[in-house]
Amino acid sequence: MTEKEKQQAGELYDASDRELFTDRVKARKLCGEFNNLEYNDFQKKERVIDRIVALKGDDVSVEAGFLCNYGYNIVIGNNFHADVNCVMIDNGEITFGDNVYVGPNCCFCTAERPLEAVVRNTGVEYAKPIKVGSNVCFGSNVTVAAGVTIGDNVVITTGSVVTKDIPSDCIASGNPCLPTKVTERSAAPEAPKAAEAKPAEAPAAKAPEPAAEKPRTRHLEVRRVDTPPHNNGGTPDRRR
Repeated sequence: MTEKEKQQAGELYDASDRELFTDRVKARKLCGEFNNLEYNDFQKKERVIDRIVALKGDDVSVEAGFLCNYGYNIVIGNNFHADVNCVMIDNGEITFGDNVYVGPNCCFCTAERPLEAVVRNTGVEYAKPIKVGSNVCFGSNVTVAAGVTIGDNVVITTGSVVTKDIPSDCIASGNPCLPTKVTERSAAPEAPKAAEAKPAEAPAAKAPEPAAEKPRTRHLEVRRVDTPPHNNGGTPDRRR
């Protein structure tokens, strides 16, 4: 296995290897050419960036002062902007999603040295990839360490040092960088509380209905009409 293959596999490798050294020289020359271009020569800038990075999407802009080690380990999505003095130590792969904004003087470093001095003094190192999601914004002077994954919809504030993974949908800051606020997008709506079961209430006693009113009757005095002298045989008596 070559030193380059070891590097890509995340194993210890010798960075002074001839093949790797040649790749670094090529990348640094391209970076120098890019940084010396006139500010408004956008077409040539795009052509040079295309020669440096492995893959990039649409609407990618990089300001002067850009520096990388190899270039072929960098993958950039759509709508990407890197401000001045962006450094990408891409010994391992560095990937960016869509809509990523990088402030000035930011560094993405995938290289690490062994902790044991005896091993470290031999000149070997190893690389761990950095992965950045979509809709991510980095403030100025942010450093992202090897092996870190940053989720989607994240803001990394100015001066932060990111040494651990950052979850999606948050604002993170500090050294070491930690999530400090959950954004509204990630705040899950609270589940409606289940209505508490209420003990069944006894039906209210009905008020007694008022007694039905007796039908009013008209008192009629009945008299016999055939009793003299009032009437004669039922015929009205017209006598005065």
